[in-house]
Amino acid sequence: MTAPAQTPANQSLLGRLKDIAGHSHVLTSEAETYRFRHGFRFGAGKVLAVVQPGTLVELWRVAQACVDAGKIIIMQAANTGLTGGSTPDGNDYDREIVLISTLRLTGAHMIGGGKQVVCLPGATLYELENMLGAIGREPHSVIGSSCIGASVLGGISNNSGGALVQRGPAYTEMAVFGQVGEDGKLQLVNHLGIQLGNDPEAILNKLQAGTFSDADIDWDAGRGHDNNYITHVRDIDADTPARFNADPARWHEAAGCAGKLVVFAVRLDTFPAAKDPAVFYIGSNSTDELEDLRRHMLTGFEELPISGEYIHRDAFNIAEKYGKDTFAVIRKFGTKFLPKMFAMKSRFDIFAKQFGFLPENLSDRIMQALSVFIPNQLPSRMLEYRDKFEHHLMLKTSATLAGPMKAYLEQFFSKATGEFFECTPDEGSRAFLHRFAAAGAAVRYRAVHHREAEDIVALDVALRRNDRNWFERLPKEIEDKIIVKLYYGHFLCHVMHQDYVIKKGYNAMAVEHSMLPGLDQRGARYPAEHNVGHLYQAPDVMLAHYRELDPCNCMNPGIGLATKKKNWVAESV
Repeated sequence: MTAPAQTPANQSLLGRLKDIAGHSHVLTSEAETYRFRHGFRFGAGKVLAVVQPGTLVELWRVAQACVDAGKIIIMQAANTGLTGGSTPDGNDYDREIVLISTLRLTGAHMIGGGKQVVCLPGATLYELENMLGAIGREPHSVIGSSCIGASVLGGISNNSGGALVQRGPAYTEMAVFGQVGEDGKLQLVNHLGIQLGNDPEAILNKLQAGTFSDADIDWDAGRGHDNNYITHVRDIDADTPARFNADPARWHEAAGCAGKLVVFAVRLDTFPAAKDPAVFYIGSNSTDELEDLRRHMLTGFEELPISGEYIHRDAFNIAEKYGKDTFAVIRKFGTKFLPKMFAMKSRFDIFAKQFGFLPENLSDRIMQALSVFIPNQLPSRMLEYRDKFEHHLMLKTSATLAGPMKAYLEQFFSKATGEFFECTPDEGSRAFLHRFAAAGAAVRYRAVHHREAEDIVALDVALRRNDRNWFERLPKEIEDKIIVKLYYGHFLCHVMHQDYVIKKGYNAMAVEHSMLPGLDQRGARYPAEHNVGHLYQAPDVMLAHYRELDPCNCMNPGIGLATKKKNWVAESV
């Protein structure tokens, strides 16, 4: 039988894609496509091609060609997701897949003096932070807990949350996107609130170039962030989580589309950057003490803290050892270097796979071996707290809130068992970077301890706002299947990231499923901020949302454990 890629129809499509994007930007070999079709933590499968368009018009033409050819489209930006939502999931699809990578489509346009931005598909958080930093402003999100190097549109598409408690999940009501209708045709929709004309290619050319004026902009077109969240998160007695991925209140076209649309641009609010923020480092052996702090911080001050990040001692220790090189690279070169580092790492692993005698994840093992020569990265006061306290909280506030917050902490800890100190700017920077490095540490641990570790279970859990018993206690029958647990999260929002390295011989998916009833009993929702991807069952309301966005099921089918078949035909048919 002729291989799929060699059929006349497929050869014709590949030729058309090469004409549109250029031969060097249409990848078809196993080695070339490897890093795109394997998820950061989860997910892998075959693709007919990976296409890297260089302009919005090229993206439009590539998407049209794929839709006309009856292929599945998977949109991918930085591929930093944890649930496999932007990669294939196995090889049981009923059509072939073209994965469209938007990494070449960088760029953003400031409007309204920088109070808003229009971001193109490949714009990264680093790029946006840099651009806005020059005028004293910030994007909705900054370096994320698990998505260092992430794209702006990836966050919008997946309702990602982030660490900034005042801003809530990534959200907008303004976007330009391509949608495949029930007739199987791709249509361009401009809900950006900017007059760009009527012809699709003219719209996209103007959008990419930014050749529109203030007169073209409707300043009442919609919300550019979830401006209700700051009130929502303060409701500490509510019996529901503050934010979770399957919340219909935070879906609107591109926001929460999960790859069911071809998004060309989004329009977002920006925020004044805090000048001279203060960071307080808190240690305690009492979860009740931290919960008392959380409740007062959310209700006892007129102004909310900027962020409040939690890390457990075990996660602290694992990150110190297995995230040290990532920590050092970011401190030395900044986050802009990370995508290049990950790409080089991926190419090395692909090369190593050609030699059967070399082990899996060789790059991780080499990097870990070399990390022993990197000096200690953590301040001595943090290390002292690690030895004294099981639970750690990093609290960042504005300069105006710093004085009242310090006075409150002094009063609180005059009676409580824990302690706190105010960080120097360098200590504060290192504390938050260490917290963020924890997310990748589990992956490195698994690679290094491959003989003992089967796999990783990664949960991000939204706890009820009124849940005092926020720290997880697992039954012994589950605990016995785990080597190490890493708990860290966005504490003021009650969003916890929970990584478990599973012992060799146990099925990680089965272990994960055994944990979910306990979370359900606690009234938790999951995932909190990383989309259902191919790991979680999407609730009916979410599946209905996906069917409305993508009636032919040709865009990223199968997410939420839904059917992968065309037109949402049931798997059993």
